[in-house]
Amino acid sequence: MAGTRAAIRYAKAVLSLASQQKAAEAVSKDMKLIATTIDENEELSQVLKSAIVKSDEKKAALTQIFPKINTISSELFNLLMSNKRIDILGDVATKYNQLFDVLNGKQIAQVTTAIPMTDDLELKVLAKIKELTSKAVELENIVDESILGGFILRVGDKQYNASIANKLNKLKREFTLN
Repeated sequence: MAGTRAAIRYAKAVLSLASQQKAAEAVSKDMKLIATTIDENEELSQVLKSAIVKSDEKKAALTQIFPKINTISSELFNLLMSNKRIDILGDVATKYNQLFDVLNGKQIAQVTTAIPMTDDLELKVLAKIKELTSKAVELENIVDESILGGFILRVGDKQYNASIANKLNKLKREFTLN
């Protein structure tokens, strides 16, 4: 929890600095790359969290992995190194992107489906999203076979459950009450 709060503070500071220098969009691309890379690479994540690996080795690894990032992004590496918080770099990058999206009036809609989304289902989901929010929305598809069919849509703090599993559970509750 403390790491999350710290990540939010660092992300806010980086977003503020990037906005002042009119580089928020470029830094956002860097942060998406950083978050995705750390998320998908368990070895890199372990290196950043390791107390055994020296700070200069961590910094060298990061500069090799991300050679062409914005100076604000690379200065974030230095700041986190000097404060001994490089282990939260992935969280900072994720929080930055969330804050950047909020600043630009954009939301991420998570759509959970039993199979990858088809074009037909995507149109239905986009229609439902228009009912729930007026903001620009980016779809993120999560595949979960346990919902059997249909979809679960989560936009911000709102959720719309049109899954087969949910309908079956409602029927089950109805039958057990009668």
